[in-house]
Amino acid sequence: MSRSKKIHDLITNKESREAVRRDTGGEPEEDAGEIREEEVEVVLEEDEEADVHRIRLPEFPGGAEAFELAAKFCYGVKLDLTPATAAPLRCAAERLGMSDDHSDDNLISRADRFISQTVLRNPRDAIRALKSCEGLLPLADSLGLVSRCVDAIAAKAAASTPTALFGWPIADDARASDRQRRKNSAAAAGATWFDDLADLSLATFTRVIAAMKERGVGPEVIEGALIAYAKRSIPGLSRTGRHVGGGGGAATAAGAPPSSDGDQKALLETVIANLPEETIKSSAHTGTAVGATAARVLFGLLRTASILHASEASRDMLERRIAARLPDAAVDDLLIPSYSYLVETLYDVDCVERVVRYFLEGRDVAEEVNEDERSEAETPGREACRRAMLAVGRLIDSYLGEIATDANLKPDKFCDLAWALPDGARVYDDGLYRAVDIYLKAHPGLSEEEKEKVSGVVDGRKLTLEACTHAAQNERLPLRTVVQVLFFEQLQLRRAIARTIMANEGGAAGSGEEGGDSDGGGTWRVATQGNQMLRLDMDSMRNRVHELERECTSMRKAIEKMDRRGGAVATDRGTPSSAAADGRWGSMVTKRFGCKFPTQVCQSQQRTVVARPRRPRIEQSP
Repeated sequence: MSRSKKIHDLITNKESREAVRRDTGGEPEEDAGEIREEEVEVVLEEDEEADVHRIRLPEFPGGAEAFELAAKFCYGVKLDLTPATAAPLRCAAERLGMSDDHSDDNLISRADRFISQTVLRNPRDAIRALKSCEGLLPLADSLGLVSRCVDAIAAKAAASTPTALFGWPIADDARASDRQRRKNSAAAAGATWFDDLADLSLATFTRVIAAMKERGVGPEVIEGALIAYAKRSIPGLSRTGRHVGGGGGAATAAGAPPSSDGDQKALLETVIANLPEETIKSSAHTGTAVGATAARVLFGLLRTASILHASEASRDMLERRIAARLPDAAVDDLLIPSYSYLVETLYDVDCVERVVRYFLEGRDVAEEVNEDERSEAETPGREACRRAMLAVGRLIDSYLGEIATDANLKPDKFCDLAWALPDGARVYDDGLYRAVDIYLKAHPGLSEEEKEKVSGVVDGRKLTLEACTHAAQNERLPLRTVVQVLFFEQLQLRRAIARTIMANEGGAAGSGEEGGDSDGGGTWRVATQGNQMLRLDMDSMRNRVHELERECTSMRKAIEKMDRRGGAVATDRGTPSSAAADGRWGSMVTKRFGCKFPTQVCQSQQRTVVARPRRPRIEQSP
């Protein structure tokens, strides 16, 4: 009664009513019902059987634990205030009326001093206090506790550096240097501030993010906090979650994820809607990933959005964000299963094709900026865009190799994704050739036209010598593709021989000018090894030409048999002449390969020079 005004007034009123009742001769109290309706927060009840009075506190803020701490304070027990108990005690003191007007240095003023001087100065303590306020609404909000904690967190986040927010690392980084690890050793023992924020409810967390945006907190920090919250709240968000940050299962269990798919879908769409747009623009202009969020986590969000059937706007926003980080993605990230009954393929190829299209749109914007601001300072930006394009080219080639085994993948879909990237995205087409070879092996029932279309995505001029050697011996490739590969391989061999000869001449000239025996001998050894390699390549080429000759001869015999069986030539005229057979063979090859060349059979034997016999000169008589 000395500390709580509510209890003091309740008991005093009860005693006064009892005195009035005794004075009036035992008449029943007429205002008891009115008092109970007015004093709904603290109610005094009388148990006639036990002849006792009880004070009932319905919906007391903080529960029995908060009331016990408040009662100990009333009886002079020293309180050990913590960030988790400060807000419940403040609300309990407000409910009991424990203000300084009733008693000096009461619980309300003491809790307010602790919150202002201790809790709000430490962001992690402010997050814990904010978490404790979730069970105290709406009283905690009306007292200003929620807004004070939110403002303190946002202000501290805005004043901190992006790399060491609140003195702790923003995200786990296995590649951090030893110096950074020693500097953040104290923070490594506990959870990061992302994990602390992830414990909040969705409404409270959204309020914190809105305050951070108003304070001008960096978009990378906001995005990282949103992704961490989604990972903590949605179970099974990322297949690689157990490899990122460690202990993903325990964190998910502590976060009390929503139970229903509808709640998870609402949470996911809220997180996606609050992702800042600045990270997309900055990443698209530089061609590199900006921010603490890894590409695999964004792909995990997209995979979860497909499972939960999120809205098209949310998926489109995620795909555009992933496109900005596509150069940093891995092949496993792109393997998004197809969850729609309308799609026959095992993986969602259409989604990857859209992401590639968004990436190219961002690259076009970056090129326009570079054209408008052409200077020496823009050279690193253009170089970064080029590296990003090459990385995406290697990524898509590897992705095509993974999905090529899908029996339901149509040739048109395979070719569309292969042709989605420009020519500058690939220095060599070896990865694309590998994907084509896997696709042809997994789809043996393709027609010749479909095989030629699939093989046509490979540019023979961009194949290395090893890839050309494999393609020339590949029985799954159409004959036209094999001939083109052999032609380009011959060009590569000629260029290699020319470079070797020029290198030998340059080495000999350099050794003669400098007079150094060691350098000249080294150059000669290198040239000799190069000649040996070229000789081996020429031998392998000769063997392949022998095989092509045998196939050509067998095809010619087969054509002759078909002509004889078809009755194209009459029996009385005898067998067709050699010139007619050659003409039919040439016309067939012309239709087959779309080119014209003289009809002749290749001969791989070594050429010999035969002297032409001279005619005797006839002298004319004068």
